[in-house]
Amino acid sequence: MDKVVLAYSGGLDTSVAVKWIKDNYGLEVVTLTANLGQERDLEPVRQRALKVGAIEARIVDAREMFVNQFVWPALQAGAVYEDAYYLATALGRPLISWLMVELAHEIGATAVAHGSTGKGNDQVRFDVSVMTLDPNLKIIAPIREWGMNRDEEIEYAHKHGIEIPVTKTSPYSTDENLWGRSIEAGPLEDAWNEPLPDVYEWTVDASDTPDTPEYVEIEFAQGLPISLNGNDLPSVELI
Repeated sequence: MDKVVLAYSGGLDTSVAVKWIKDNYGLEVVTLTANLGQERDLEPVRQRALKVGAIEARIVDAREMFVNQFVWPALQAGAVYEDAYYLATALGRPLISWLMVELAHEIGATAVAHGSTGKGNDQVRFDVSVMTLDPNLKIIAPIREWGMNRDEEIEYAHKHGIEIPVTKTSPYSTDENLWGRSIEAGPLEDAWNEPLPDVYEWTVDASDTPDTPEYVEIEFAQGLPISLNGNDLPSVELI
């Protein structure tokens, strides 16, 4: 049976995708979880992938590569999207694509897959990166095909005994790495809705912050931070 490499976050979409790809494409699924600094133990994510039907689950520590080859160049270039977004998720996608293609070549997979929807930029980042690296690999994007909304995905998961980290009362989809955290889905789909308190993990609602500000002093050299409040940052490699 042919294999597919699935970029696996452990969330709702990609957990459902493991079974869906197997049932609809007849492919054995090998998951790839890239450690880009999500600040959590990824072993439970690997175990979840195996539990939901992957024949193999890989975790790749790509933190140094992500920072040195993606984050620092973006910082030096002042890369900011629409004066507000510092490309955290966007920077990670080409790297994850490269890791998927490398793994596909290693195991002889004929396809790669990702959990991007059909309405955002993520699908473009994955698809273009993969096609540039290996145009012979088939690209599968289940969410563009299956026609389920998020509530229906949750029902699908429950029906097939797929362990998922979300519920209908907390339906958020998040992406985290060393450079930032993005949250979508649920009530956030309506741009008129303000984020609810349960959205925040790294920060808190502005109304819950201290009245007294704290000042942070960062020293830069060649566009890269080299000290924080007077303390050197030895891990920074000047390019």
